[in-house]
Amino acid sequence: MKRDPIDPWDLDEGAALIAQLLALRESMLDNERRLEPWLREIDAAHRPSAVNLAHYLAMRHQDLRQLQDRLARVGVSSLGRAETHVLANVDKVLGILNRLAGRAWTPLSQDEPAGFRRGGALLALHAQALFGPPPKSRGVRVMVTLPSEAAHDDRLIDGLVQGGMDIARINCAHDGATEWTAMAQRVRHSAERAGRMVRVLMDLGGPKLRTGPVADEPAVLKVKPSRDAFGRVVAPARLTLQARASAPAQAGPTVDAAWLESLGVADHVELVDARGARRRLRVGQRQDDSVVLECDHTAYLTADTHLHLHRRGDPAATTRLGNIPASPGRLHLQRGQTLNLVAEGLGHDAAADARGRSARRATIACTLPEALPSLRKGERVWFDDGRIGGVVRREGGTRVEVEITDARDGGETLAADKGINLPDTRLDLPALTAKDLEDIAVVARQADIVGLSFAQSAADVQALRQRLVELDAGHLGLILKIETRRGFEQLPELLLAAMAGPATGVMIARGDLAVECGYERLAEVQEEILWLCEAAHMPVVWATQVLETLAKTGLPSRAEITDAAMGGRAECVMLNKGPHILDALRALDDILRRMQSHQSKKRTLLRALVAWQLPDRPPRPRRPRARRPPSAA
Repeated sequence: MKRDPIDPWDLDEGAALIAQLLALRESMLDNERRLEPWLREIDAAHRPSAVNLAHYLAMRHQDLRQLQDRLARVGVSSLGRAETHVLANVDKVLGILNRLAGRAWTPLSQDEPAGFRRGGALLALHAQALFGPPPKSRGVRVMVTLPSEAAHDDRLIDGLVQGGMDIARINCAHDGATEWTAMAQRVRHSAERAGRMVRVLMDLGGPKLRTGPVADEPAVLKVKPSRDAFGRVVAPARLTLQARASAPAQAGPTVDAAWLESLGVADHVELVDARGARRRLRVGQRQDDSVVLECDHTAYLTADTHLHLHRRGDPAATTRLGNIPASPGRLHLQRGQTLNLVAEGLGHDAAADARGRSARRATIACTLPEALPSLRKGERVWFDDGRIGGVVRREGGTRVEVEITDARDGGETLAADKGINLPDTRLDLPALTAKDLEDIAVVARQADIVGLSFAQSAADVQALRQRLVELDAGHLGLILKIETRRGFEQLPELLLAAMAGPATGVMIARGDLAVECGYERLAEVQEEILWLCEAAHMPVVWATQVLETLAKTGLPSRAEITDAAMGGRAECVMLNKGPHILDALRALDDILRRMQSHQSKKRTLLRALVAWQLPDRPPRPRRPRARRPPSAA
């Protein structure tokens, strides 16, 4: 007796699934045809990847969750790992369903742009073209941001190269052409000595919005003793004085040379500090060019402070303090306060009049004043990596009033040169600033890869590519730094524009991106970027605050270890600079080696787990021993 190919109750379900998948497939091909003007501009090496991206965009334009559930119940692929080979995956499922239904099946396409094996191979090929070959024992590269001292510290560079750094990142927002050139040359010389290939990425600064200068706070030096829990002095306050004529500007407080020379150990000096408090200090130590005064009480010292040594008839018995450094200015902001964001000028704190009423508002400038006219009432403004948030209450061409809405209880401080993020504002600023156009001349000579900061449109990518070609540097790799909300929303356009060049990748700049999109959305956003880049066979750099605590303090947090492990789904993980960067590099190398046997992209690898071994039989339950009654005393 001939049986149906599948149970009768599944026939209708199978036919419905086949019809839905055929419609999905046709939408993919329609999107490929629609994007043909883009595809014509794609470099030949990226053409199959661009077509696969077009198919993936069409697939993800629909909500396929119910379809996935129905496919899983039938026991076939639910398209959940189709990024690198979208059309091939759909065709494979169609073939299986048709055979289950007893239908004749001829493969729909013999020349798919990215098959099951070819898609993954293209991603690996593109990663190698951009970053170079991976180390033998780990598939994910490690990028390290070089600190300023890398321009002259061969020992640091050698440690990074020998520790496993695959790409050295030079941030062109800091230092200058001389330092960048020295860093790049030291990296290449060190890599050559070590027999390794280390590529150099140079990041252009881009149109980063920052706070302008702030007026310095009064020049006041506070010295105070250390006390124990009971308030007893365990170490006196110490004030080191040097001769005014010979001391360099950064040496600290200075006094008259003859007065300083007259001091002897155990002499006492008196002063009246900035609060009117009288203090008596003793000479605790002296050297050829300095004297240390000690005191058991706190003192606030200014340039108007006079030091008195009681010696009758001695004309040098009194001197005035000099060279008191001014503290960098900061604004003190509270929730509900209004901050003026202006085009130029010196920032200052809020001030009150004699009656306690507001006499002037806190004010700070923006380093890109051309952004201010774009702000509209109700749009959000974030300062200092999202530490302080506000909302535009009044817009204007050269001055915008921002109400502070997000700050800690007790307020926050805002200093100069801190980042400003405008997540709701559409800024028509080119990604290449005048400074970037000057810096590219150095980048073209020294770098293997150039980073385009704040990439937001295809025009930004095309402008950079054109300038590189003009400098005979069209062969350089390109990394798109996705760090704004608009950059994320325009990511498909950016990817297709970048594919016009020979080697390209994406950096998930999670710091600015978290502020722009909201911290609660960061996990979702970074996943979507990973998926889209995998569909485009484009390598990804997992960046910002990876093992940050370890690099800065020498001790990692549990959360950042997990974050570093998640970075293994990218083709490269970036470490930032810090005094313990070599420890962070060794830790990241170890984490990535371990995790690559457990996970590839978002696919779990079922490696044999040897940590858990059960005995052949369960242990027999132990009989509780009878407890003896306590003996009488």
